[in-house]
Amino acid sequence: MNFQGKVVIVAGGTGALGRAASVAFLDAGAKVIATYRRQEEYDALVASAGVGAARLGGATVDVTDESAVKAFTEGVTAQHGRLDVLVNAVGGYAGGKKLWEADARTYDQMLALNLKAGWVLARAVLPAMIRRNRGWIVNVASKAAYGRSAGAALYAASKAGALALFDSLAEEVKTYNINVNSVVPSIFDTEANRQAMPGADFSKWPKPEEIAGVILFLCSEEARVVHGAAIPVYGRT
Repeated sequence: MNFQGKVVIVAGGTGALGRAASVAFLDAGAKVIATYRRQEEYDALVASAGVGAARLGGATVDVTDESAVKAFTEGVTAQHGRLDVLVNAVGGYAGGKKLWEADARTYDQMLALNLKAGWVLARAVLPAMIRRNRGWIVNVASKAAYGRSAGAALYAASKAGALALFDSLAEEVKTYNINVNSVVPSIFDTEANRQAMPGADFSKWPKPEEIAGVILFLCSEEARVVHGAAIPVYGRT
């Protein structure tokens, strides 16, 4: 899979999965612009990128802010002359409380990070993709979107909304030669998950790099026929 000359935005590009996706695209020759919140996380991404760091850029942008994201994506397009790929790895998790115990602040936070951000990002990148009549969008969803998520109803609902959002978008962009898909992880191997579940068998958890490989494939010409899909990447979990 050759991404030489392709311009890729990885929103949430310094988290566990976002960083793996950013590095995978860089290794495949792409120019990558990662959004991030913490400078130390971006510094860690630069260190992980190796020689690919020369093709890496970063931006601190509130991905729930429509005007800020619009200015950001227009700046990327102006600088590079194109915008080929959006990977939405932005998200947040809140759980441990029953529905009637959760508060409105958590509700708003889950919808903002897991649903609104995806809408804002997709809306901002689509004009450039439509103009070129080509593009790829991959959303990182969650197995929780399918329900049965006791103690995490708000998270599950926000992820279910995102799956529906990108599934509907896939139908809307068929005539523009833009591929839209989701990857659907369950638990995967991160330091935070290891700390939260110290007794688990980590060997059964998918690695972020393995999921990043699926994302890379979905954004390749080899995956042209994969459109409007939600690809499970559960591994053996």
